[in-house]
Amino acid sequence: MIELLSHHPDAFIACALILGLLVGSFINVLVWRLPQMLERDWQAQARDILGLPEPARGPVYNLLRPRSHCPDCQHSLRARENIPLLSYLFLRGKCSHCKTPISLRYPLTELACAALSAFVAWHFGFGAQAGWMLVLTWGLLAICLIDAEHQIVPDVLVFPLLWLGLLLNSFSLFTTLGQAVWGAALGYACLWSVFWMFKLITGKDGMGYGDFKLLAVLGAWGGVAVLPLTILLSSLLGAAAGVGLLLLRRARTSTPIPFAPYLAIAGWIALLWGGQITGFYWQVSV
Repeated sequence: MIELLSHHPDAFIACALILGLLVGSFINVLVWRLPQMLERDWQAQARDILGLPEPARGPVYNLLRPRSHCPDCQHSLRARENIPLLSYLFLRGKCSHCKTPISLRYPLTELACAALSAFVAWHFGFGAQAGWMLVLTWGLLAICLIDAEHQIVPDVLVFPLLWLGLLLNSFSLFTTLGQAVWGAALGYACLWSVFWMFKLITGKDGMGYGDFKLLAVLGAWGGVAVLPLTILLSSLLGAAAGVGLLLLRRARTSTPIPFAPYLAIAGWIALLWGGQITGFYWQVSV
């Protein structure tokens, strides 16, 4: 199988696309359930600190249990109703039991994950870089969706990616270990400094701590070199989105806008094409 994938790029891309569909389905579960799991955990910690009695133990709730079901009528999905993308088309975007419309986010997430996975496979070719870049891509996609909906960047996703980037680069997979360590440290320190400068001037929080950690993750994977481009591109994307929301009157100047999606998109671009973009810029500017 390995020999087939290594000698036939099209087969590798096709496998990555199918795997991306499956992972995209799991990401949908993760985006829906993880914030609820975190909230339950925070409530349990608060009760423990305040000395409040624990409520009666309810049913198990994690990423595996209960089975996937319609959030409106609680109908448990059968196997044929849980096939990535195809089930949505087969059901015509509605629950088979209560006919409640299924959010378009589910097939779009699966489609985006499949497309990104196939592109990573095409860009890197068969090998360790492609395999681990797929893991990072899936993690960034999940973080983007969770932050966009709940405005949180879960440590349970960020810290494993941070340590994984450092461990992989101890073998110089994407950059040297020294570059990875400094990339993580400077990535965190950069946004941490911006946060405190803004807070000292305005007395308000300009961003969340999760954004610092996410930039540290990108620095751990790509080294110091990816940080300037990531910061620049994410700022441009965030500013463009903010102006667009203001023009559409879907936000006010005081409305908080999640920044992690722009960081993730910019960092992903910098990891794949950072050298080419920077080289092109210097050629044009000189």
